[in-house]
Amino acid sequence: MTNNNFLLTLFGATGDLASRKLYPGLYRLYKLGHIGEHFAVIGLGRRVWTKDHYEQVILDSIEHLIDDEAHAQEFARRFYYNPLDMTADEDYKALRNLSLELDKKYGLEGNRLFYLSVAPHFFTEVTHHIQAQNLLTDGDFNRLIIEKPFGHDFESAQVLQNALNQAFDENQIYRIDHYLGKEIVQSIENLRFDNQLMAHAWNKESIANIQITLAEAVDVEGRGEFYDGTGASKDMLQNHMMQLLALIAMEQPEEFTADKVRERKIEVLESLQLYADVKDLQANVVRGQYTTSHDKDLIGYHKDDSVADDSCTETYVALRLHLNLPQWKGVPFYLRTGKALTRKLTVIDVEFKPTRPGVPANHLRIEIDPDLGYTFWLNTKKVGFSTEPEVVSFNHTLSDEERAISPDDYERLILEVIHGDASRFAHWQEVAHSWKFVDRIQELWQETKGKDICFYPAKSDGPKEADQLIAQDGFQWKPIAKQSST
Repeated sequence: MTNNNFLLTLFGATGDLASRKLYPGLYRLYKLGHIGEHFAVIGLGRRVWTKDHYEQVILDSIEHLIDDEAHAQEFARRFYYNPLDMTADEDYKALRNLSLELDKKYGLEGNRLFYLSVAPHFFTEVTHHIQAQNLLTDGDFNRLIIEKPFGHDFESAQVLQNALNQAFDENQIYRIDHYLGKEIVQSIENLRFDNQLMAHAWNKESIANIQITLAEAVDVEGRGEFYDGTGASKDMLQNHMMQLLALIAMEQPEEFTADKVRERKIEVLESLQLYADVKDLQANVVRGQYTTSHDKDLIGYHKDDSVADDSCTETYVALRLHLNLPQWKGVPFYLRTGKALTRKLTVIDVEFKPTRPGVPANHLRIEIDPDLGYTFWLNTKKVGFSTEPEVVSFNHTLSDEERAISPDDYERLILEVIHGDASRFAHWQEVAHSWKFVDRIQELWQETKGKDICFYPAKSDGPKEADQLIAQDGFQWKPIAKQSST
């Protein structure tokens, strides 16, 4: 039976993520009865807040969800605030005392969740003090939840992992990626493995190529100084896109347990074929930067005052990769992500091989955002005496009612942590192999010294070189612009 008794210790309780996502997510779980009488939250931050002020912060953050004011106030009363200097031993001692007090008051049975919603350079400091000040207990569980980024390359991620392992085993660490909490992402396993049509055709014999697109309509929004040290490959490719790739390409696990699912995902990321040299990189990877849009509404990346004049940071990356797995031999996977594109869109497009010459290929689109659903293009014949093939589409999009009851990303993932289900959280080996792949790209880009950067106007689909990349194989990118389903 799942133990839903817990104390959540939230580092970064005064931050934007906490107010926008974490408090509303917890309240939705409370309203639905997924968490009840036996929980409490300790919020930690550098600001000096009273408990009354913290409770009001909670109420303000969940205002749009409140149906019963008294019920909401009951929820907020379970939140306690403690100022914390993350380097001060005495502050952790005070935290331990408060934790023991709340454990007894709410019957939490020593179950602990530690959520690090702070800058990554604090991760090591915090976990060291968690161990040194005996904040870990002998309850049913001690679990650590951490936000991305997990390092800025493989070496820094390895240092961080070693530090975390001083206090937590790998099976206690939950690296949260909100994409894995999305409704349609969570249904990919069902789509692939619960349908005979998909289960038997999901391999090199039937699939011609797979495309993963994560397009953003926004530019760097004045955050050029931060973004300039990151770029699209570290910001999106290393985490979100690699996770989507693993889910779409993994073999069916023996059983759908967290360990077995993660083993299959690790197999995919371990099989990533690294680019051999600069020539190989340039044949398979396009990096771009956006320029001012034709309507002058968005200024170019280099026109942002916070971006270095000689910046080679990519705001767009498209690549062709192959997996060293027998079931995917010869099948190209195309990934693209970028800022200041035509529209916001996250989709996976699966293009099947034609059954015979002259017949269009079947096409499955899995739309993750902004619409949620699937479209499958099939072949039939034109009505009448003609025997010519005609493409028809079958579409299922979640209704407004379905979207209304679908859990928010963080709501869903927090509940999975409480239940101890790590299926939707990246294992260290997944992180490690993803970083090794991105590090190789970064290493080879250093050799090109920016001479390979392609430019594209903001509000477009990206550089023309990305179209040329996929065209070499006889394919085309599926449109970012909305496709008709009729």
